[in-house]
Amino acid sequence: MRVILLMAMTADGMIARHSMELIDWTGKADKKYFVQVTRKAGAMIMGSKTFDTIGKILAGRMNIVMTRDKTRKSRDEQLIFTSQTPGNIINNLGAQGFETAVLIGGSMVNTLFAKENLINEVHVTIVPRFFGKGLSLFNEALDMQLELMDIEKIDQGHILMKYRVKK
Repeated sequence: MRVILLMAMTADGMIARHSMELIDWTGKADKKYFVQVTRKAGAMIMGSKTFDTIGKILAGRMNIVMTRDKTRKSRDEQLIFTSQTPGNIINNLGAQGFETAVLIGGSMVNTLFAKENLINEVHVTIVPRFFGKGLSLFNEALDMQLELMDIEKIDQGHILMKYRVKK
């Protein structure tokens, strides 16, 4: 099972100003890439704050929301609320026939997957702006070694970098 961490960040390394910020500053090319990658994978994993910020199910793919709130339930087949560990989530997706899952944040969920060494690739769009302070990709110190797979300019000043995680 391949796990891709897919994020946009400012040139000063922030993924948002705060945990409930609507991510509407990344540009059309980044949004198009996000839809392309998540639909191809068919499954994406996020934290509850990320889901609440999006505010709806993203159609055409499984929306898995990690939460400690046991009262959160869904009747929609494309939306699953879970308190399972990252490893269990990945194992369940693999058992359902998924080959790839896309991790879309936030920093707490990204960190949980990184600490279990489950991230295979990191795709980051660098957006030409600064926030000065805010949320970073991870919320704890890590030492993750990366190998550059590809880099491309996807929009005016936007750079998409794809890395393989060295294991």
